[in-house]
Amino acid sequence: MPSSVNVTQLRKNLPAYLKQVREGTEVEVTVHGEVVARLVPETAKSERAKKRLAELRKTAKVGDVTSPTGG
Repeated sequence: MPSSVNVTQLRKNLPAYLKQVREGTEVEVTVHGEVVARLVPETAKSERAKKRLAELRKTAKVGDVTSPTGG
């Protein structure tokens, strides 16, 4: 579950919140109780690529791409 902090507290305690993010916690930044941003842990490029491919596999259609379509 994400942690939540208002922007004033974030400014005062930025190193502590960045440490939480580095350790894997998502931090929601709020202004007047409304979420305006999220700080999320960085992932390795290879991990991001694997996640993106997994998402694409859900909607991709595999088929014959070399034969004429008859149009």
